[in-house]
Formats: sequence, structure tokens, C-alpha cells
Amino acid sequence: MDWLRQLPIGQYVDEGESGREAGGSWLKRLDPRVKLVWTVAFLVTPILAGPLWRLALVGLLLLITAVSGLPWRLWRQSLPLLIALALLVGLLSALLPAAGGAPASLQRPPGELRLVPGSAGAPPPSRAGLSWELVRWGPVMAGPLELGPLVVTRRSAELGINGATLLFTVIHSANLLLLSTPPEELVWTIAWWLAPLKALGWPVERLGFTLLLSLRFLPLVQEELQNLLRSIATRAVSLRRLGWKASLGLVLAVGERLLANVLLRSEQGAEALMARGGMWLPPDRLHQPAATPTGASLAAVLALAVLLALRWKVGAL
Repeated sequence: MDWLRQLPIGQYVDEGESGREAGGSWLKRLDPRVKLVWTVAFLVTPILAGPLWRLALVGLLLLITAVSGLPWRLWRQSLPLLIALALLVGLLSALLPAAGGAPASLQRPPGELRLVPGSAGAPPPSRAGLSWELVRWGPVMAGPLELGPLVVTRRSAELGINGATLLFTVIHSANLLLLSTPPEELVWTIAWWLAPLKALGWPVERLGFTLLLSLRFLPLVQEELQNLLRSIATRAVSLRRLGWKASLGLVLAVGERLLANVLLRSEQGAEALMARGGMWLPPDRLHQPAATPTGASLAAVLALAVLLALRWKVGAL
């Protein structure tokens, strides 16, 4: 029942002394400001992009994960589950109807409607026109794909690809950032990018401290959920024997207890903070950046410029 602790989602994982001596992961040595900009690029560039660009982003994320130098134990459980979830969402989006509404009845005989001028004696074309192909690559044309009562057209296929790739890109890019960046560095990075907003009166330091508390609170929520699931497993509760009404009541009771425990932890953390005077450290004391940028950071900036140029040229719809 410790499977939740084996899924380091949204938590920084330290390499230890042995990992640092072996060189560790280059992704962790990257400048956190560059990593944050890359994450924003993964979140923003899919907007109004075509399916090929979205699939290319997924492939790029998988490539970065493979060569990042992070231990495989971090991905052997979470990454297959995320891929399976994205494929399921994409499959449902592709199979469900992409457009509704029955076709309107013809007001004139089909013989009087001509879409394309035809030769003499040829039968008139249909009012609905040609079928919308699923794939068209040069002279090769396929589709639509009929699966019993369900039909996959180009519109539904694009909807499935967009949904699956967007889900994978958003979750995995953010997870890569949180896995390879300590919370203190992430808070300093966000405060560094938001520093110009201080002139407008924005509480940048307070926002950074709130983010730090939120990141530190994630393991506590995970621990509370793990304890509740372990308590149910210890009592050998069988949902099949309880029936759907009793099972629904049990799920609601567990959710209520989880919310109560999380709120209790929040109250205890607030009391501990007030007991210490309610003071917080500025972001500059949480992390001290390197004096000169590393070669990996400069290469990442150049690669980001190439990515944005490719998005401008070939990534549009």
C-alpha cells in the first residue's frame, strides 16, 4: 500500500552523495530560470498549433526524459500511467461524435444542385459533397474509419490527438520541472521573473513564500491519502459486497476525512508560522545563482530560440 510514495509526482528528488559524485543529472544542474521558460514554452506553444507540432512536443519531452540522466525508478511507474491516461483520453475523444445535428432536409431535388460542373450525360454529384478523409498524404487518401456504430473522421481524430498530447505535455513538463528543481530555487526563479512587478506594488516575496508553502504541503496531502487507503486495506473492506450505495458512502466518508485532515494540517502549519512571528525569508536568501551561466544553460537558451522559430514557421494549424 506504499505505491503513492513510489510515485514522485510534483516532488523534488535528491540524488544523494553518490549521485553527485557520479555527475548526476544535467537537468538538475541547468539554470532554473531557463527550465521555467522551457516549461512555459511547452505549455504555451500548443495553443493554435497543429497535430504534428503537438506530437513533436510529446516526442521531445520523451527524448529529454530519456537523456536527462534521472534514475529510471522515477519513471517506471508514473510515466506509463500518464501515457495510458493520455491514450485513453485521446481514444475517447476520437470515438465520441465530434459534431452533432441531423442533416437538413433537401429543399430542392438533388438533380438541380451541382457542386462541380460535370460532363454531359454524367450523373449529378451529391449535395453533401465528398466524404471528409481521415488521412491524405499526396495521392494516398484514407477515411473516414468506421468502427461499428462509431465513425472516426479527421475532425474527431484531430480532437483526440489534441486532447491526448495536451494532457501529456502539461502534466509531464510540469513534473519534469518539479522533479529537477528544489522548491527554494523555483521560488527564487519565479520571484526573479516577477521582480519588475514590484514597481506596481505586487507582493512578489509574499507570493513566492506562498508557493513555497504549497510545494512543501504536497507531501503532507499525499501522506494523508496514503494513510486513509492503508486503513481501508487493513480492515479488508470489499466494495463488491457493500454494493454501490454503501461504496459511494464509503468514498464520500474517506473524502470528507481527507479534507478534514488536510485542513487540520493547514491550521497546524499556520499556528507554527504565527508562533515564529510570521516572518519569511526573501527569495534572495533561499537561493544564490551562479556567477556565470553554464554551457548547458546557454545551449538550452539557443535550443529554445530554435523551438520558437520552428513553432512560428511550421507549427501553425
